[in-house]
Amino acid sequence: MKLTGRVVFRDIETGVWVLEGDDGRTYQLAGGDRKIKKDGQRIEVHGDVDSNALTVAMVGPVFTVSSYRFL
Repeated sequence: MKLTGRVVFRDIETGVWVLEGDDGRTYQLAGGDRKIKKDGQRIEVHGDVDSNALTVAMVGPVFTVSSYRFL
């Protein structure tokens, strides 16, 4: 699955990195590396939504990043 959007840090609990997708949905980011964790950075990510994952932040589905590129 491919998504594009803006990376945002949300100060919830201990903090969480999310992708505000161009599709209008918010995804909690998992995987990837530290380079994508820059507030406001636009990226394209490839990976999968983990529909079985539960998180404390509850900001949206967990998206496990397998690869990415900066836009």
